[in-house]
Amino acid sequence: MVFAPTVPLTESLIRGTLLFLSLLILMRVVGQREAGGLGITDVLLVVLVAEAAAPGLHGEASSVVDALVLVGTILFWSVCVDALAYRFPWFARIVKARSQPLIENGKLNRRLMRREFMTTAEVAAQLRLHGIDDIAVVERAYLEPNGMISILPRDKRSLEPVEPPNTE
Repeated sequence: MVFAPTVPLTESLIRGTLLFLSLLILMRVVGQREAGGLGITDVLLVVLVAEAAAPGLHGEASSVVDALVLVGTILFWSVCVDALAYRFPWFARIVKARSQPLIENGKLNRRLMRREFMTTAEVAAQLRLHGIDDIAVVERAYLEPNGMISILPRDKRSLEPVEPPNTE
């Protein structure tokens, strides 16, 4: 009975759908920094597919078909969410994280730092990784949806002292 489903297909479809969408919402609420270098849906997809396929691989599930239906459902919803986010900007704003300003005109966005549990030392470390040792030279820095920080430095020429014109 390796290939005969032991769970009704509709139950597997509903379970996969509820699991994927619930975890997508929870991961969206958690914050951007938790995902690391991957997007939230990428992390979610890897974890869910591995979890769904594991019983079929370990023999704990009664049927390989049960695991395949669950994995197929998760992959289906992953593609659907990405397609809907691509097609409808309002949906993308709900399910996809956006870049958030972390530094503006050399000043830290403390509210964002509190929400993402970022310390000043962590931000300073990220600046150093970009070759910047003074926050004053940062025009803007963004916390990206994948958890990374992108930095836009001020124009170096604008930071150099300007000599007054010679009036002689």
